[in-house]
Amino acid sequence: MEQLSLFDAPIASTPLASRLRPESLADFAGQKHLLGEGKLLRHLIDHDQISSMIFWGPPGVGKTTLANIIAKRTHASFINFSAVTSGIKEIKEVMAQAENGRIMGLKTVLFVDEIHRFNKAQQDAFLPYVEKGSIILIGATTENPSFEINAALLSRCKVFVLQALSADDLVCLLKNAIHSPKGYGNTRIEITEELLYAIAAFANGDARTALNTLEMAITNGNISPGQITVTKEGLEQCISKKSLLYDKNGEEHYNLISALHKSMRNTDPDAAMYWLSRMLEAGEDPLYVARRLIRFASEDVGMADSQALTVAVNAYQACHFIGMPECNVNLAHAVVYLSMAPKSNALYAGYEECKLDAGRMIAEPVPLHLRNAVTQLMGNLHYGEGYQYAHDTEEKVAKMPCLPDSLKGRRYYRPTDQGMEAAAKEKLEQIRRWKADAD
Repeated sequence: MEQLSLFDAPIASTPLASRLRPESLADFAGQKHLLGEGKLLRHLIDHDQISSMIFWGPPGVGKTTLANIIAKRTHASFINFSAVTSGIKEIKEVMAQAENGRIMGLKTVLFVDEIHRFNKAQQDAFLPYVEKGSIILIGATTENPSFEINAALLSRCKVFVLQALSADDLVCLLKNAIHSPKGYGNTRIEITEELLYAIAAFANGDARTALNTLEMAITNGNISPGQITVTKEGLEQCISKKSLLYDKNGEEHYNLISALHKSMRNTDPDAAMYWLSRMLEAGEDPLYVARRLIRFASEDVGMADSQALTVAVNAYQACHFIGMPECNVNLAHAVVYLSMAPKSNALYAGYEECKLDAGRMIAEPVPLHLRNAVTQLMGNLHYGEGYQYAHDTEEKVAKMPCLPDSLKGRRYYRPTDQGMEAAAKEKLEQIRRWKADAD
């Protein structure tokens, strides 16, 4: 029998990601913190004891796939519902169907993809049926459930956080796609380990993106008798990236973020923008970069320019709202601002000293005058005795000590003369002198 080629195989018309969608937990990639042996979600699925739950995680980590696996495992009617295409009318129809099933002793599992797209009224429509047990609701969302799902509905659901897949998870997935009969098992594919990790880095934890990229690379690979070869140049064309991808061990990832951080610290906006572009053009997650900028704003700028933290947080929000490539200029804005801001590491240094003392003196008692006497017994034990309410003083500062006796006079925050911190330094020195005179 003649072997079918890649291009005339019947399955070729179906996207690779769809062909390889796992049908059991054994084939499911990642999420070992939820689905490993002995983990809660694994136990609930194995024993068909699922309750209403929310799957929260980034795209391509298996939220819908996991719901489909549950559908095959549970002894219940399973309804797949999309928040994008459904409204109140459709919700009520499905709820009526589920309620009839409950009366007849049947269990209904309702999966709602992108549940955050439902407005408050639509989410409220689920609530009485979840409470009565007419449905077991499984919602999937890429947004923080605390902000996007009604508190009443959220309180009746367990939230399971699905994590972005690791590079190793994705490479394992890609290798399976190459060797599986559902993928390219009937065709000899030549692709190096380095390129597989390059695809994994580009996919940034998203299995769907990884498989789609592999499929594109193979489709555009070099065809020779008996095999298809994926080259570095061909892959770069598919993902529109130059040879900037991180190595599989992640060393270059840390090298570049270190270079960015140290360039900003050294007030070199040109170098900082260059290292930023190296990361973004290599496929780095812009939200990762934005989180590092938020840290830098307090660690290296601090009170010298407190506006730096606002700029960094705003850059993070801009990245969240519009994503790449549009958010690259938002990150550049923040990087240049942080590079040019006056620098102070007083907050970082102060906290590090506090951390050491807190570790050595973890049981140091809170002074009685700083405790609240919320019961009569506490009052009898002198809780709150000697407390001075700062707002009742003319200076709006009380002269009472607030550190434990063993740390009296300890100084952690040592403000610098940089930027706006100079004013904070002058004020703090005045207060410390005033308190010392009182002693």
